[in-house]
Amino acid sequence: MRLTSAITREGLWFVARCLEVEVTSQGETLESAMSNLQEALELYFEDHDVPTGMAPIIAPVEVNV
Repeated sequence: MRLTSAITREGLWFVARCLEVEVTSQGETLESAMSNLQEALELYFEDHDVPTGMAPIIAPVEVNV
């Protein structure tokens, strides 16, 4: 199954979030964050159904700060 992830840098950590389901993981490197997210998702789907429907829509949004 192919899912979508968004990775951000938060301090010393890379944080990887799955956009189809509420699963997040982190790692000290980009590769470890992705590996940890993959493992977390595999554990998540042991107890949850696979999502159905369309993929998330990724779009930029501007805000005034």
